[in-house]
Amino acid sequence: MPTILFGILFFQTPGVLGLDAFSTTLRGSLLMLIAVGTFGVPTIVILFLLRGGYIPNLHLDNRLDRRLPYLLTALVYAGVTFMFAFQMQLISDTAPEIAVILSSITLSMLLVGIISLYWKISAHGVGIGGVLGTLMAVTVKFGETDLILFLALLTGLAGLILSARLHLNAHTPAQVGAGLMLGLLVSALTVLILF
Repeated sequence: MPTILFGILFFQTPGVLGLDAFSTTLRGSLLMLIAVGTFGVPTIVILFLLRGGYIPNLHLDNRLDRRLPYLLTALVYAGVTFMFAFQMQLISDTAPEIAVILSSITLSMLLVGIISLYWKISAHGVGIGGVLGTLMAVTVKFGETDLILFLALLTGLAGLILSARLHLNAHTPAQVGAGLMLGLLVSALTVLILF
């Protein structure tokens, strides 16, 4: 989900993030770095947990099996956020909004891990909610009407994802609804308050 979100922002509304002066190639390189950090590394971590017997399968059906993967993923996301905020001087000076969005994603993942200690919230709902919330807030705050089509498509995708989670009996309606709302609120408030 972070790769989809940043792909849309980097190439559809780069001015919102202060990247309009950056070449398409550089924006593509930044997107690849985000993809590796928010998809590639967490995938390797989860596969390590599976191979090491720390989790029984990739479905993470049991609430207790979800804690470690989500908390470790939040730790990886925190590292990526730190890198964009403090280690990449040009990016942190020119486009600090990237680190702000990454911090909201990290916070969302950390909240999923914490909530999973007590209740099985939908991480899929949180993810798609975060993408929608960020794009909605950018559209409202900056008047970026170019994002309307993406919002419509992603709203349809959110319906499909959440329906699939219900159809698979992976979650209850309350769990997918709570996940969607958590993602929407954390991301939208981050953009509206910190941008």
